[in-house]
Amino acid sequence: MIGVYFLVSSFFVQPDSDSSAGYKPVAASPPAPAEKPVSPPPALFAEPVQMGEMTMEELRKYNGSDRNQPLLISIKGDVYNVSRGWLFYGPGGQYSFFAGREISRALALMSFDPNDFNDKLEDLGADELEVLSDWEEKFRERYVKVGRIITNKNNVETNETIEKNNVETNETIETAERIQDD
Repeated sequence: MIGVYFLVSSFFVQPDSDSSAGYKPVAASPPAPAEKPVSPPPALFAEPVQMGEMTMEELRKYNGSDRNQPLLISIKGDVYNVSRGWLFYGPGGQYSFFAGREISRALALMSFDPNDFNDKLEDLGADELEVLSDWEEKFRERYVKVGRIITNKNNVETNETIEKNNVETNETIETAERIQDD
């Protein structure tokens, strides 16, 4: 019984090397001063607003530096409003460096290297792509998709025109094939 007492009490006290009388309590070290947490902005609780199409440059503006703007993150070109996770992604949060960035590669590699904050996935293996898929699903469940990344605003019209031309070309090919079959 005495052995159990000394074992348990050893977690709370330290032997006094100068005293043969037994043990004395160890002074607890003061807690490290807590960093003042950055409080969430008032707009945090507002419904996420659809942002539409944006460039990577525009996405970078939504990194928490302007407390009146939402926190946004892009995964595989889909933009998510992660303002609900302000304590994680806002200034001072443990993942604040992700805010305002495309982070597909970083998630796939489980990397915090800023060189991996991009959408380059071509050289990744099946396991890494599966990890990315899992992360993408988690973001879809937790956060609202509010937009899509495009290469630049000037290409939007060009991309729409190309898509329209592709549809027209496919329709023309289908019509030609039907005529040939008749």
